[in-house]
Amino acid sequence: MTVYVRSLETAVPATKLIQSEARDVFAAQPGLSRLGSRLVNTCFDGAAIDTRFTAVQELTNTSRAENPQFYDQESGLLLNPSTKVRNDIFAREATKLFVAAARAALQAAPDVELLDITHLVTVSCTGFFNPGPDYKVVRELGLSPAVQRYHLGFMGCYAAFPALRAAKSFCEADPNAVVLVVCAELCSLHVRTSNDPDTIMGSALFADGAAAAVVTARPGTEETALLTLDHFETVLTPVGEDSMAWNIGDHGFEMVLGNYVPHIIDDHIVDALQPLLAREPELAALPYTAIPHWAIHPGGRSILDKVQSRLGLSDAQLVPAREILRNYGNMSSATVLFVLKNILEQPLQEGTPGDGRICSMAFGPGLTVETGLFTKLRQAAADTMSHGHVGGAAEDDLGVRHNQLPAEAPVA
Repeated sequence: MTVYVRSLETAVPATKLIQSEARDVFAAQPGLSRLGSRLVNTCFDGAAIDTRFTAVQELTNTSRAENPQFYDQESGLLLNPSTKVRNDIFAREATKLFVAAARAALQAAPDVELLDITHLVTVSCTGFFNPGPDYKVVRELGLSPAVQRYHLGFMGCYAAFPALRAAKSFCEADPNAVVLVVCAELCSLHVRTSNDPDTIMGSALFADGAAAAVVTARPGTEETALLTLDHFETVLTPVGEDSMAWNIGDHGFEMVLGNYVPHIIDDHIVDALQPLLAREPELAALPYTAIPHWAIHPGGRSILDKVQSRLGLSDAQLVPAREILRNYGNMSSATVLFVLKNILEQPLQEGTPGDGRICSMAFGPGLTVETGLFTKLRQAAADTMSHGHVGGAAEDDLGVRHNQLPAEAPVA
Protein backbone atom coordinates (compact mmCIF):
# COMPACT_ATOMS: atom_id res chain seq x y z
CA MET A 1 0.00 0.00 0.00
CA THR A 2 1.33 3.44 -0.95
CA VAL A 3 1.05 6.13 1.72
CA TYR A 4 1.07 9.75 0.63
CA VAL A 5 1.82 13.15 2.11
CA ARG A 6 -1.06 15.21 0.78
CA SER A 7 0.20 18.56 2.12
CA LEU A 8 3.13 19.96 4.10
CA GLU A 9 3.05 23.45 5.59
CA THR A 10 5.08 25.48 8.08
CA ALA A 11 4.62 28.34 10.53
CA VAL A 12 6.91 30.54 12.61
CA PRO A 13 6.30 33.19 15.30
CA ALA A 14 6.19 36.79 14.15
CA THR A 15 9.30 37.88 16.07
CA LYS A 16 12.59 37.63 14.16
CA LEU A 17 16.02 37.49 15.78
CA ILE A 18 19.00 38.80 13.84
CA GLN A 19 21.96 36.57 14.64
CA SER A 20 24.58 39.32 14.82
CA GLU A 21 22.46 41.43 17.15
CA ALA A 22 21.65 38.47 19.39
CA ARG A 23 25.37 37.70 19.52
CA ASP A 24 26.19 41.20 20.74
CA VAL A 25 23.62 40.94 23.54
CA PHE A 26 24.88 37.56 24.72
CA ALA A 27 28.52 38.65 24.47
CA ALA A 28 27.86 41.76 26.60
CA GLN A 29 26.51 39.92 29.64
CA PRO A 30 28.48 40.82 32.79
CA GLY A 31 28.79 37.26 34.11
CA LEU A 32 30.77 35.98 31.16
CA SER A 33 34.41 35.04 31.58
CA ARG A 34 36.92 36.05 28.94
CA LEU A 35 36.72 32.54 27.50
CA GLY A 36 32.93 32.61 27.64
CA SER A 37 32.85 35.86 25.71
CA ARG A 38 35.12 34.40 23.03
CA LEU A 39 32.94 31.28 22.81
CA VAL A 40 29.80 33.40 22.32
CA ASN A 41 31.34 35.22 19.39
CA THR A 42 32.75 32.04 17.90
CA CYS A 43 29.54 30.03 18.23
CA PHE A 44 27.21 32.74 16.96
CA ASP A 45 29.45 33.74 14.06
CA GLY A 46 30.25 30.15 13.07
CA ALA A 47 26.68 28.86 13.19
CA ALA A 48 25.91 29.78 9.54
CA ILE A 49 22.66 31.40 10.73
CA ASP A 50 21.43 34.85 9.70
CA THR A 51 17.96 34.91 11.22
CA ARG A 52 15.79 32.91 13.61
CA PHE A 53 12.29 33.25 15.02
CA THR A 54 11.12 33.33 18.63
CA ALA A 55 7.84 33.34 20.52
CA VAL A 56 9.43 35.54 23.20
CA GLN A 57 8.33 38.94 21.93
CA GLU A 58 10.20 40.91 24.59
CA LEU A 59 13.47 40.01 22.90
CA THR A 60 12.78 42.70 20.32
CA ASN A 61 13.85 46.27 20.96
CA THR A 62 10.48 47.43 19.68
CA SER A 63 8.51 45.56 22.35
CA ARG A 64 8.76 47.01 25.84
CA ALA A 65 7.70 44.63 28.62
CA GLU A 66 6.58 46.15 31.92
CA ASN A 67 7.86 43.16 33.85
CA PRO A 68 10.49 41.52 31.63
CA GLN A 69 11.18 37.84 32.22
CA PHE A 70 13.84 37.08 29.62
CA TYR A 71 15.49 40.36 28.63
CA ASP A 72 15.62 43.73 30.39
CA GLN A 73 16.05 46.18 27.53
CA GLU A 74 16.93 49.12 29.78
CA SER A 75 19.89 47.38 31.44
CA GLY A 76 20.68 45.05 28.54
CA LEU A 77 20.64 42.07 30.92
CA LEU A 78 19.41 38.61 29.97
CA LEU A 79 17.25 37.25 32.77
CA ASN A 80 16.89 33.67 34.01
CA PRO A 81 13.24 32.72 34.61
CA SER A 82 12.27 29.46 36.27
CA THR A 83 11.27 26.36 34.37
CA LYS A 84 7.65 27.01 35.40
CA VAL A 85 7.67 30.49 33.89
CA ARG A 86 9.14 29.14 30.66
CA ASN A 87 6.71 26.25 30.52
CA ASP A 88 3.70 28.50 31.13
CA ILE A 89 4.72 30.51 28.08
CA PHE A 90 5.13 27.27 26.14
CA ALA A 91 1.57 26.23 26.92
CA ARG A 92 0.25 29.51 25.57
CA GLU A 93 2.52 30.16 22.60
CA ALA A 94 3.08 26.59 21.41
CA THR A 95 -0.66 26.15 21.10
CA LYS A 96 -0.70 29.01 18.59
CA LEU A 97 1.99 27.36 16.48
CA PHE A 98 0.42 23.91 16.61
CA VAL A 99 -2.93 25.28 15.51
CA ALA A 100 -1.49 27.59 12.84
CA ALA A 101 0.60 24.89 11.18
CA ALA A 102 -2.23 22.34 11.34
CA ARG A 103 -4.70 24.82 9.87
CA ALA A 104 -2.31 25.67 7.04
CA ALA A 105 -1.80 21.97 6.20
CA LEU A 106 -5.54 21.39 6.06
CA GLN A 107 -6.13 24.47 3.94
CA ALA A 108 -3.50 23.20 1.51
CA ALA A 109 -5.54 19.99 1.11
CA PRO A 110 -9.02 21.32 0.25
CA ASP A 111 -10.19 17.84 -0.74
CA VAL A 112 -9.74 16.75 2.89
CA GLU A 113 -12.61 17.68 5.20
CA LEU A 114 -12.08 18.37 8.90
CA LEU A 115 -14.15 15.33 9.82
CA ASP A 116 -12.02 13.16 7.51
CA ILE A 117 -9.14 13.32 10.00
CA THR A 118 -9.05 10.00 11.85
CA HIS A 119 -5.70 10.31 13.67
CA LEU A 120 -3.69 13.20 15.09
CA VAL A 121 -0.01 12.95 16.04
CA THR A 122 1.58 15.95 17.77
CA VAL A 123 5.28 16.33 18.54
CA SER A 124 7.29 18.58 20.86
CA CYS A 125 10.25 18.36 23.21
CA THR A 126 10.31 21.94 24.51
CA GLY A 127 7.44 21.95 27.00
CA PHE A 128 4.59 20.06 28.65
CA PHE A 129 0.95 20.69 29.47
CA ASN A 130 -2.21 18.60 29.71
CA PRO A 131 -4.77 18.63 28.16
CA GLY A 132 -1.97 18.89 25.63
CA PRO A 133 -1.40 20.16 22.10
CA ASP A 134 -3.28 17.19 20.62
CA TYR A 135 -6.39 18.25 22.57
CA LYS A 136 -5.93 21.92 21.63
CA VAL A 137 -5.66 21.16 17.91
CA VAL A 138 -8.85 19.09 17.98
CA ARG A 139 -10.78 21.81 19.82
CA GLU A 140 -9.42 24.83 17.93
CA LEU A 141 -9.85 23.33 14.46
CA GLY A 142 -13.14 21.57 15.10
CA LEU A 143 -11.90 18.05 14.40
CA SER A 144 -14.06 15.12 15.41
CA PRO A 145 -13.87 14.48 19.17
CA ALA A 146 -13.40 10.81 18.25
CA VAL A 147 -10.06 11.47 16.53
CA GLN A 148 -7.37 9.11 17.81
CA ARG A 149 -4.75 11.36 19.45
CA TYR A 150 -1.08 10.65 20.08
CA HIS A 151 1.58 12.98 21.47
CA LEU A 152 5.30 12.24 21.05
CA GLY A 153 7.07 14.22 23.75
CA PHE A 154 10.68 14.94 24.65
CA MET A 155 12.27 12.83 21.91
CA GLY A 156 14.35 15.60 20.38
CA CYS A 157 15.32 16.72 16.89
CA TYR A 158 14.55 13.40 15.17
CA ALA A 159 10.94 13.10 16.40
CA ALA A 160 9.27 14.02 13.08
CA PHE A 161 10.35 10.61 11.79
CA PRO A 162 8.58 8.50 14.45
CA ALA A 163 5.52 10.71 13.87
CA LEU A 164 5.53 10.13 10.10
CA ARG A 165 6.30 6.45 10.60
CA ALA A 166 3.31 6.15 12.96
CA ALA A 167 1.12 7.93 10.40
CA LYS A 168 2.26 5.49 7.73
CA SER A 169 1.43 2.54 9.98
CA PHE A 170 -2.04 3.90 10.75
CA CYS A 171 -2.75 4.28 7.02
CA GLU A 172 -1.46 0.81 6.20
CA ALA A 173 -3.69 -0.65 8.92
CA ASP A 174 -6.74 1.34 7.82
CA PRO A 175 -6.95 2.37 4.14
CA ASN A 176 -9.51 5.06 5.04
CA ALA A 177 -7.28 6.72 7.64
CA VAL A 178 -6.29 10.38 7.28
CA VAL A 179 -3.54 11.40 9.70
CA LEU A 180 -2.62 14.95 10.69
CA VAL A 181 0.99 15.22 11.94
CA VAL A 182 2.05 18.45 13.69
CA CYS A 183 5.48 19.31 15.13
CA ALA A 184 5.94 22.55 17.10
CA GLU A 185 8.97 23.62 19.11
CA LEU A 186 9.74 26.69 21.23
CA CYS A 187 13.45 26.11 21.73
CA SER A 188 14.15 29.78 22.40
CA LEU A 189 12.31 29.52 25.72
CA HIS A 190 15.32 27.70 27.13
CA VAL A 191 18.18 30.00 26.11
CA ARG A 192 20.18 31.65 28.87
CA THR A 193 23.50 33.35 29.44
CA SER A 194 26.25 31.02 30.62
CA ASN A 195 29.94 30.20 30.37
CA ASP A 196 29.05 26.58 29.63
CA PRO A 197 29.97 25.72 26.00
CA ASP A 198 26.86 23.54 25.46
CA THR A 199 24.56 26.30 26.70
CA ILE A 200 26.30 28.88 24.53
CA MET A 201 25.98 26.62 21.49
CA GLY A 202 22.27 26.14 22.17
CA SER A 203 21.76 29.90 22.43
CA ALA A 204 23.47 30.32 19.05
CA LEU A 205 21.53 27.57 17.23
CA PHE A 206 18.02 27.06 18.50
CA ALA A 207 14.80 28.72 17.36
CA ASP A 208 11.03 28.31 17.22
CA GLY A 209 8.84 26.91 14.46
CA ALA A 210 6.18 24.41 13.49
CA ALA A 211 5.31 22.15 10.56
CA ALA A 212 2.31 19.99 9.76
CA ALA A 213 1.48 17.32 7.20
CA VAL A 214 -1.66 15.49 6.08
CA VAL A 215 -0.90 11.80 5.46
CA THR A 216 -3.25 9.26 3.85
CA ALA A 217 -3.47 6.21 1.59
CA ARG A 218 -7.03 6.86 0.39
CA PRO A 219 -7.70 6.03 -3.27
CA GLY A 220 -7.29 8.98 -5.59
CA THR A 221 -4.79 10.76 -3.32
CA GLU A 222 -1.95 10.18 -5.79
CA GLU A 223 -3.54 12.72 -8.13
CA THR A 224 -2.84 15.59 -5.70
CA ALA A 225 -0.24 14.23 -3.26
CA LEU A 226 3.21 15.79 -2.87
CA LEU A 227 5.26 12.71 -2.04
CA THR A 228 5.13 9.09 -0.92
CA LEU A 229 6.45 7.75 2.38
CA ASP A 230 8.48 4.77 1.22
CA HIS A 231 10.68 3.48 4.08
CA PHE A 232 11.88 4.41 7.57
CA GLU A 233 14.69 3.07 9.74
CA THR A 234 16.14 3.81 13.18
CA VAL A 235 19.75 3.27 14.25
CA LEU A 236 21.49 3.89 17.57
CA THR A 237 25.17 4.64 17.18
CA PRO A 238 27.45 2.55 19.43
CA VAL A 239 28.73 5.70 21.15
CA GLY A 240 27.29 9.13 21.93
CA GLU A 241 24.86 8.61 24.79
CA ASP A 242 26.63 11.29 26.83
CA SER A 243 27.35 13.56 23.86
CA MET A 244 23.80 14.61 23.01
CA ALA A 245 21.09 14.93 25.65
CA TRP A 246 18.14 17.10 26.71
CA ASN A 247 17.54 17.46 30.44
CA ILE A 248 15.16 19.43 32.67
CA GLY A 249 16.76 21.96 35.01
CA ASP A 250 15.45 24.50 37.49
CA HIS A 251 15.83 27.31 34.95
CA GLY A 252 14.61 25.69 31.76
CA PHE A 253 15.65 22.65 29.78
CA GLU A 254 19.39 22.03 29.48
CA MET A 255 21.01 20.89 26.28
CA VAL A 256 24.07 18.69 26.05
CA LEU A 257 25.63 18.98 22.60
CA GLY A 258 29.23 17.88 22.85
CA ASN A 259 31.71 19.04 20.24
CA TYR A 260 32.38 15.37 19.48
CA VAL A 261 28.88 14.88 17.96
CA PRO A 262 29.98 15.79 14.39
CA HIS A 263 32.80 13.25 14.70
CA ILE A 264 30.37 10.55 15.86
CA ILE A 265 28.17 11.28 12.86
CA ASP A 266 31.21 11.25 10.60
CA ASP A 267 32.21 7.81 11.90
CA HIS A 268 28.78 6.18 11.84
CA ILE A 269 26.62 7.87 9.20
CA VAL A 270 27.43 5.31 6.50
CA ASP A 271 26.44 2.38 8.72
CA ALA A 272 23.31 4.24 9.85
CA LEU A 273 22.17 4.61 6.22
CA GLN A 274 22.65 0.97 5.27
CA PRO A 275 19.41 -0.44 6.76
CA LEU A 276 17.37 2.19 4.91
CA LEU A 277 19.02 1.78 1.52
CA ALA A 278 18.97 -2.01 1.88
CA ARG A 279 15.20 -1.75 1.47
CA GLU A 280 15.93 -1.07 -2.22
CA PRO A 281 19.03 -3.07 -3.28
CA GLU A 282 19.23 -1.36 -6.67
CA LEU A 283 19.45 2.00 -4.96
CA ALA A 284 21.94 0.74 -2.38
CA ALA A 285 24.30 -0.29 -5.20
CA LEU A 286 24.50 3.27 -6.51
CA PRO A 287 26.67 6.10 -5.16
CA TYR A 288 24.97 8.42 -2.67
CA THR A 289 25.01 11.20 -5.25
CA ALA A 290 22.56 9.16 -7.35
CA ILE A 291 19.85 10.16 -4.88
CA PRO A 292 19.20 13.72 -6.03
CA HIS A 293 17.60 15.16 -2.90
CA TRP A 294 18.88 15.00 0.68
CA ALA A 295 16.65 16.34 3.43
CA ILE A 296 19.12 16.47 6.30
CA HIS A 297 18.23 17.93 9.69
CA PRO A 298 20.57 20.92 10.06
CA GLY A 299 21.57 20.33 13.67
CA GLY A 300 24.47 22.68 13.07
CA ARG A 301 26.86 23.72 10.33
CA SER A 302 29.57 21.25 11.38
CA ILE A 303 27.09 18.36 11.28
CA LEU A 304 26.08 19.25 7.72
CA ASP A 305 29.75 19.58 6.77
CA LYS A 306 30.51 16.09 8.11
CA VAL A 307 27.52 14.49 6.37
CA GLN A 308 28.41 16.12 3.06
CA SER A 309 32.06 15.15 3.30
CA ARG A 310 31.49 11.54 4.40
CA LEU A 311 28.79 10.82 1.80
CA GLY A 312 30.46 12.80 -0.98
CA LEU A 313 27.38 14.91 -1.61
CA SER A 314 27.50 17.99 -3.81
CA ASP A 315 27.00 21.54 -2.60
CA ALA A 316 23.67 21.59 -4.46
CA GLN A 317 22.42 18.58 -2.51
CA LEU A 318 23.05 20.42 0.77
CA VAL A 319 21.40 23.69 -0.32
CA PRO A 320 17.96 22.95 1.23
CA ALA A 321 19.41 22.06 4.64
CA ARG A 322 21.83 25.01 4.66
CA GLU A 323 19.13 27.47 3.56
CA ILE A 324 16.81 26.40 6.36
CA LEU A 325 19.64 26.64 8.89
CA ARG A 326 20.57 30.11 7.65
CA ASN A 327 17.04 31.51 7.62
CA TYR A 328 15.41 29.66 10.54
CA GLY A 329 18.07 28.04 12.74
CA ASN A 330 17.54 24.69 14.45
CA MET A 331 13.86 24.27 15.36
CA SER A 332 14.34 20.74 16.71
CA SER A 333 11.73 18.27 15.41
CA ALA A 334 10.09 20.70 12.97
CA THR A 335 13.31 21.52 11.12
CA VAL A 336 13.60 18.52 8.83
CA LEU A 337 10.03 19.15 7.64
CA PHE A 338 11.07 22.69 6.68
CA VAL A 339 13.89 21.12 4.66
CA LEU A 340 11.47 18.70 2.98
CA LYS A 341 9.17 21.60 2.10
CA ASN A 342 12.10 23.45 0.55
CA ILE A 343 12.82 20.41 -1.65
CA LEU A 344 9.17 20.02 -2.61
CA GLU A 345 9.06 23.61 -3.85
CA GLN A 346 11.84 22.96 -6.35
CA PRO A 347 10.76 22.11 -9.94
CA LEU A 348 10.52 18.41 -10.75
CA GLN A 349 12.76 17.66 -13.72
CA GLU A 350 10.68 15.31 -15.79
CA GLY A 351 12.61 12.65 -17.65
CA THR A 352 15.52 12.66 -15.22
CA PRO A 353 15.92 9.15 -13.71
CA GLY A 354 15.27 9.15 -9.99
CA ASP A 355 14.67 12.90 -9.80
CA GLY A 356 11.94 12.45 -7.22
CA ARG A 357 13.84 10.34 -4.69
CA ILE A 358 14.58 11.97 -1.35
CA CYS A 359 16.81 10.54 1.38
CA SER A 360 16.20 12.20 4.72
CA MET A 361 17.81 11.94 8.14
CA ALA A 362 17.80 13.54 11.56
CA PHE A 363 19.89 13.11 14.70
CA GLY A 364 19.02 13.29 18.37
CA PRO A 365 19.76 12.15 21.91
CA GLY A 366 21.22 8.71 22.20
CA LEU A 367 22.86 9.25 19.66
CA THR A 368 19.82 8.34 17.54
CA VAL A 369 19.84 8.47 13.75
CA GLU A 370 16.42 8.39 12.08
CA THR A 371 16.28 7.97 8.30
CA GLY A 372 13.54 8.04 5.68
CA LEU A 373 13.27 7.42 1.96
CA PHE A 374 10.59 9.30 0.05
CA THR A 375 9.50 9.94 -3.54
CA LYS A 376 8.55 13.44 -4.65
CA LEU A 377 5.55 13.34 -6.98
CA ARG A 378 5.10 16.98 -7.94
CA GLN A 379 6.24 20.49 -7.15
CA ALA A 380 4.53 22.14 -4.20
CA ALA A 381 3.14 25.64 -4.46
CA ALA A 382 6.18 27.90 -4.28
CA ASP A 383 6.69 30.64 -1.73
CA THR A 384 9.60 32.78 -0.63
CA MET A 385 10.97 30.20 1.80
CA SER A 386 12.72 28.53 -1.12
CA HIS A 387 16.19 29.85 -1.85
CA GLY A 388 16.06 32.11 1.20
CA HIS A 389 14.13 34.95 -0.46
CA VAL A 390 12.50 37.33 2.00
CA GLY A 391 9.03 38.67 1.41
CA GLY A 392 5.82 39.66 3.11
CA ALA A 393 3.55 37.11 4.72
CA ALA A 394 -0.03 37.06 5.90
CA GLU A 395 -0.41 37.00 9.65
CA ASP A 396 -3.38 35.14 11.11
CA ASP A 397 -5.38 35.98 14.22
CA LEU A 398 -2.84 34.10 16.35
CA GLY A 399 0.04 36.39 15.41
CA VAL A 400 1.79 33.58 13.54
CA ARG A 401 3.28 33.88 10.09
CA HIS A 402 3.14 31.07 7.56
CA ASN A 403 5.75 29.87 5.08
CA GLN A 404 7.23 33.24 4.20
CA LEU A 405 9.66 35.23 6.24
CA PRO A 406 8.03 38.24 7.92
CA ALA A 407 9.38 41.72 7.51
CA GLU A 408 12.55 42.28 9.49
CA ALA A 409 12.31 43.98 12.88
CA PRO A 410 15.04 45.26 15.21
CA VAL A 411 15.77 42.58 17.78
CA ALA A 412 17.97 41.87 20.72
